[in-house]
Amino acid sequence: MNQPEHELAGKIVQHLEYGVDQLDPGTRERLLAARKAALSHYREQPEPVFGLAWAGQALARVAESRFYNARHLIAIAALILGLVGFAYWQSVGPANELADIDASLLTDELPINAYLDKGFDSWLKRASR
Repeated sequence: MNQPEHELAGKIVQHLEYGVDQLDPGTRERLLAARKAALSHYREQPEPVFGLAWAGQALARVAESRFYNARHLIAIAALILGLVGFAYWQSVGPANELADIDASLLTDELPINAYLDKGFDSWLKRASR
């Protein structure tokens, strides 16, 4: 905290303590009882975790659970197979086809401008007959 924020916090604390000193003892006791009751019901909530750290917690919860039925195992297997399939599809999908086209363009003897020429495609069709 920088100095002005620290001074402001100190002034706020002094003002609140002065206000508490002005309360009658019955009100202070009721406030103290309400605070104790609220704190007795308080349970600390876990903070959300971003990234893969949640996987360890999920695995620990599954491991401590005693209920391993077929539905859970089938759902987990389907999820894993889906993820593996998606990763495989991404590795052989359209991105690799574009990379192959780019590589063949760069290694070919024809200049790239020949492929950009509108008449080149029709010339290729006539030459292949």
